Amino acid sequence: MARDFLISALVTLLVVVDPIGLVPTFIGITHGLSQAYRRQVAARAALIAGAILVGAALIGDRLIDALGISIPAFRIAGGLLLFSIAFEMLFGVRMRREGQAAEEAVEEHVRNIAAFPLAIPLLAGPGAITATVLLAGRADGNLVLVGLLIAVVALVATACFATFLLAARISRLLGTTGNVVVSRLFGVLLAALAVQYVVDGIRAVLSG
Repeated sequence: MARDFLISALVTLLVVVDPIGLVPTFIGITHGLSQAYRRQVAARAALIAGAILVGAALIGDRLIDALGISIPAFRIAGGLLLFSIAFEMLFGVRMRREGQAAEEAVEEHVRNIAAFPLAIPLLAGPGAITATVLLAGRADGNLVLVGLLIAVVALVATACFATFLLAARISRLLGTTGNVVVSRLFGVLLAALAVQYVVDGIRAVLSG
C-alpha cells in the first residue's frame, strides 16, 4: 500500500507541477539577472513552493474550509495575478537600477519573483495544492503515508530547483537576443495560461 501511494503521489505531483514545462517561463521571468541571482530565484521558489505544498498536505483542507475559499476562486485570482506578470514579460517592463540602490532593488526583485509568480501560482498553484490535499485525504491520517507524501513534495521541489539551474545554462546559450525573443514568446503563452486559469475557475463556479 505504501509503495503504491508513493508512486501515485510522485507521478501525480510531477505531472501537475511539470518542472520541465516551466523552464521557458523561468528563463523569461529571470531575463536580465545574473547566474547567481537566477540560482537564488530557483532555490527560493523551490523552498517556498515546497513549504506551501507541505502545508497543504498537513492542514490544507481544514484551512480552505475555515476561510471559505474555493479552489475555483483561488484559480481565478491566480490567473488574474499571473496575467500581470505576462504583461511585464511581453512589454519588457524592467526596473532601472543604479549604484547601491540598484543592488538592493535587484535583491528585492529576486525575492518577489521567487514568491510570485514562480512559487505561486506556477509551482504551488491550484492544481498542485488540490492534488496534494486529495493525496493527503487518501492517506487518511496514516502517519507513514503522510510522511511519504511530504517526502514526495520535497523530492518534487528539488527536481524544480535542479531543472531551473539547467534553465540558466540554456539562457546563456541563447544570448541576449535569444532571451528577449523567448521572454516575449512565452509572455504570450503565460498570458494564455492566465486566461485559461480564469476560464477554468469561472466554468467550475458556474457548473457548481
